[in-house]
Amino acid sequence: MARAYTVGTAALTLAVPAKWVDNLLSHHRVSGVVQERQGVSRKVTMEGLLQLAVTVSLIQELEIPAANALYLASSLAKSGGSYSTQGGITITLDLDVIRANLETRLAQAVEIAPVPRRGRPPHSTTPPPSKTGRLD
Repeated sequence: MARAYTVGTAALTLAVPAKWVDNLLSHHRVSGVVQERQGVSRKVTMEGLLQLAVTVSLIQELEIPAANALYLASSLAKSGGSYSTQGGITITLDLDVIRANLETRLAQAVEIAPVPRRGRPPHSTTPPPSKTGRLD
């Protein structure tokens, strides 16, 4: 399997809030994003990160809704960066340039992104408060 990144790392790379990425992935299916079951964090591959980057650009620059931007980003990724409508409108992206910029930002994000904790939380070393109300 290709290397995968956390939602937090993806959000840092895309310069958007992690909550926005998490909400987008909760409501829409994105190829390149591994979602298992509840309690297991999502993992975003480079393919998924590329689609999310194109989606963010489409939303910010063309002001289209997220669902439409995701569909268009998916179509652009599958076709190598070109999409034509039935009405004759053609959108072309240089996916190689976008990918190169994304890899640079991703390298920086990986360095500063917090590593998610795994397993059970550590036990507290302080004694629990007295439940009797006494001041022993």
